[in-house]
Amino acid sequence: MHELSIVMSVVDIARDQAISHNASKVDKIELEIGSLAGVEMAAFTFAWKAGVQNTVLEKAERIIHHIPARAKCMSCQHEFEMMELYSPCPNCGDYFNEVIQGRELRVKSLIVS
Repeated sequence: MHELSIVMSVVDIARDQAISHNASKVDKIELEIGSLAGVEMAAFTFAWKAGVQNTVLEKAERIIHHIPARAKCMSCQHEFEMMELYSPCPNCGDYFNEVIQGRELRVKSLIVS
C-alpha cells in the first residue's frame, strides 16, 4: 500500500512547515490529487487515519481537491477530459495524447497555529 508512504510524506511536509513557522499543529490542510496519480482513495483514507495519529495533522481538517485528467491530442490539438490514461481523442480517435492535468499529488495549502 503506497498510500501510507504518501501520507507519511504529507506528515513530513506538514511537520516541517509547522516547525518553520513556530507552530504546534496544523488546523487545515488542502491536498490536490489527480485522477491519474495512482492513489486509491479508500486506501488513502484508511492510511490517513493511521498515519496522522500523534502528529501535527492529527486534528487537522483535511480537504481534498480531486483533479480530473485532461489531455491534448497531438494530432488535432483537441483538449479533452480523459477517463483513463490511454483514452483516444474523442475528436479524431488518435491515441497520441499529452496529459496536461491529472497527475497532481501535492499539498496545496496548510494553516498552522
